[in-house]
Amino acid sequence: MKKKTKSDGQKKLSNKKYLKELRKLQGELCRLQEWVKHKGLRIIIVFEGRDAAGKGGTIKAITERVSPRVFRVVALPAPSDREKSQMYMQRYMQHFPAAGEVVVFDRSWYNRLGVEYVMGFCTPEQHDRFLKTCPELERYLVKGGIQLIKVWLEVSDKEQKRRFEARMEDPLRQWKLSPMDLPSRSKWFEYSRARDMMLKATDTKWAPWYILRSDDKKRARLNCIRHILNLIPYKKLPREKVKLPKRSMKGAYDDQASLKSRKFVLEKY
Repeated sequence: MKKKTKSDGQKKLSNKKYLKELRKLQGELCRLQEWVKHKGLRIIIVFEGRDAAGKGGTIKAITERVSPRVFRVVALPAPSDREKSQMYMQRYMQHFPAAGEVVVFDRSWYNRLGVEYVMGFCTPEQHDRFLKTCPELERYLVKGGIQLIKVWLEVSDKEQKRRFEARMEDPLRQWKLSPMDLPSRSKWFEYSRARDMMLKATDTKWAPWYILRSDDKKRARLNCIRHILNLIPYKKLPREKVKLPKRSMKGAYDDQASLKSRKFVLEKY
C-alpha cells in the first residue's frame, strides 16, 4: 500500500517516524537544558503567526519533556485596564529570563504590530512608533546578554480554513476558537500586509526572523526544534551516576493500615 502524498507531492510523515524523530530531538533539548543551567544562559524564543498556524502544538513539542522551571511558557491574556496604562513593553518584561532560563512567548510584544493593528486596538501612531522603537528595544536586550530567537509560523489560506472548520466541528477543539479567530479569517490580506511591514522593520542582524512553514504540523515541529538546537551552541554535560538508597527500616510500621479510614478515589479504570 502506497503512502499518501500531500498536495505539494511530499510524502506524508508517518506517526511512527514522527515520534521517533521527536523523541530524539527532545533528548537533545534535555541536554540543552542542562547546558543553559550550567552556563546561566538567558534565552527568549518568540512564536508569532496567524491564528491556527500551529504555535501551541509546536511549543508543546518543545516543552513537554523539559523542566517548566527552565523552559517557561508565557501566554498572556488581553491586557487589563491597569496594564493598558503602563509602558507597552512593561507587562512582557516582567517575564524575561533570569540566568539559566528559556522563556517561550506564545505571542508577544508583536501583538502591537499584528492583531492590535489589524483589529484597531491601537492607533496608527502607536503602531508606527512601535515599528520604529522595537528594533532598538531588541538590540538593547541582545546587548544585555539575552539570546533572542523569533519564529514566524506561516500557514496557507487553505490550511487555515481547514483548521478553523475542524475547530468549529470538534467539541475537543472548540476552546481554541477565540473571539479574534473568525474576524481574523476575513482580514487575511490585512494580516499579510501587517506581517510584511513587521518583517521589513524588525528583521534585523541582531534579532532576525525565521519563517517556519507550518501546513504540515509534524514536519514543522521537528524542523523548529532542530533549528533552535542549531542556533544555541551547547555541549553534553557529564552526569553523575545516581544510586538509589535503600529504604531505612528505622521506625518501621504498617503505613498502609493507617490509611484505611481515609477517603480514596474510586478506582473505576
